[in-house]
Amino acid sequence: MAQHLEGDWLELATISGNTIMVLKAAHPRARRLRLTVTAKGARVSYPQGTHPAQVNAFLRSHAEWLEQKLDELNLILKPLPPLRVGYSTDIPLRGETVTLDWAEGPYPRIEPGDVGLTLVIPRPHSRALPIARGLLASHLEAMMRRDVSRWLAGYVPQLGLAPTALKIRPMKSLWGSLDTRDRINLDLALALAPPAALRYVLVHELCHLKVRSHAPRFWAQVENLFPDWREQRDWLRLNGATLKAELDRLVGDVAD
Repeated sequence: MAQHLEGDWLELATISGNTIMVLKAAHPRARRLRLTVTAKGARVSYPQGTHPAQVNAFLRSHAEWLEQKLDELNLILKPLPPLRVGYSTDIPLRGETVTLDWAEGPYPRIEPGDVGLTLVIPRPHSRALPIARGLLASHLEAMMRRDVSRWLAGYVPQLGLAPTALKIRPMKSLWGSLDTRDRINLDLALALAPPAALRYVLVHELCHLKVRSHAPRFWAQVENLFPDWREQRDWLRLNGATLKAELDRLVGDVAD
């Protein structure tokens, strides 16, 4: 699924500390660089063959205007508070907002609760943060694998094809991919999204087992397996940048 919000996206840092995601799109009939903002986000179009440095310079020169327009639409990605040992924080998990809390115990572990997760970390706390990040990465991956295993049991017989392996990891710009050996990769940030969004990305990659392109017959296959795919794709378009930022806050580079 060659997309972070489907397409080639650029992260633009602003003076105020915000991060703006801009969709880059070469257009065969474009005569100049053009920047547009809609409810789906920011998009820069440019003539084919334009040097990336020219695109980046154009965006930087319009960063203040772009930030203002996105802020009007409430699409600015606000800086997130850092993960701090001993301080509870709210996080997204399976599409819900839950509380991530801390406790001391004889060995490191995560305890799921009714309203969130508790990170149990033993003393001394000198390596508490990297231990916590590793626990979170493992916990999120295990949650995703449980869901995916259950769904694969239903989809594989319908397709008559199966992936050769499944890898779950943080992905900078993609939600998922299918490699030449039929191995599916999924972004760990999807553990934070509603299960239906994860299911859509899985179906998307499974359908590439039959059709490697995004031809009409590919989308017909997606429609057949998951009729609500458009709603989930749009949800990821609107919330994807925040999910990826949240995952980075929680696991950092531990799970890379």
